[in-house]
Amino acid sequence: MAVPSDTFLTYTAIGNREDLSQAIYDISPTERPFMSMVDKVSATGKLHEWQTDSLATAATNTNLEGADAVTNASTPTTRLTNYCQISDKVVRVSGTQQSVDSAGRADEMSYQLAKRGKELMRDCEFALVRNQASSEGGAGTGRALAGVESWLATHQTVAGGSASPAAATTPGYSSGNTVSPTDASATGAFTEGDLKTVIQNCWSAGGEPSIVMVGKFNKSAASAFSGIATQYRENSGQTAATIIAAADIYVSDFGTLKIVPNRFQRDQTALVLDPEMWAIAELRPLDTIPLAKTGDSDQMQILKEFTLVSRNEASSGKVSDLTTA
Repeated sequence: MAVPSDTFLTYTAIGNREDLSQAIYDISPTERPFMSMVDKVSATGKLHEWQTDSLATAATNTNLEGADAVTNASTPTTRLTNYCQISDKVVRVSGTQQSVDSAGRADEMSYQLAKRGKELMRDCEFALVRNQASSEGGAGTGRALAGVESWLATHQTVAGGSASPAAATTPGYSSGNTVSPTDASATGAFTEGDLKTVIQNCWSAGGEPSIVMVGKFNKSAASAFSGIATQYRENSGQTAATIIAAADIYVSDFGTLKIVPNRFQRDQTALVLDPEMWAIAELRPLDTIPLAKTGDSDQMQILKEFTLVSRNEASSGKVSDLTTA
């Protein structure tokens, strides 16, 4: 079929308006499981400090009738520290961009601030759950907090047990600093036996772990564990059962734990956590700060200064050097 002569077509028209949707689609994940589950406390200095203590080991305790009282030895508390890390994002928008009619947002600065704020909080979660070491920093180096994986030293099980390379170590906290773990040169599968070992060790030390935090690959691996609860679990005081996703609940000999996937932790490590024994200390809570105007643009800084408090790392543990593919 031919087009009639002199028909004006869109191919030659220059006055048609663009068809640009007012919606902006972004699926970048913003969930922060660790930050959501632990306490928030205040810090008053760039080096945040706290104390831990422990009771004497339970033992046979008998005394002679009529005997004089004997003083028991007292032990000092342990003083721990972690440096407050400064994390920020800066937005700069030109005066022209602020004035033009933008699709999908009424105000460019507000849109960019919202976006950068989400990015900043993702960065915070990233630092908190990974193998970052603590650092005092200096004039040319930013301070760094030690993350969960670096703190967990007492209850570490290397995937595969004794068959794994002995090079996998976690020195943990010592003399004011927490260093990064040394990874093994080989990896092993995430097994239920290794998970049970860590849970039992945490419980024996006095911890009450309730969370197993894993990456995407080992979340799937945990679904095959025999301790996974049935998909139909009855709520206390209710007659109807609630449907829960497979591998969400793990029933161990020492308590029920929720298996939580975290996109920002290292997939090669499964974290077994007692959330009450961790906290985020904020020296400067999340804030938006207008910066000086230096020309035909506006600047805003989003900033947060914070650190991780390991109230007692022996309450938690990890299975390290896991296969990730």
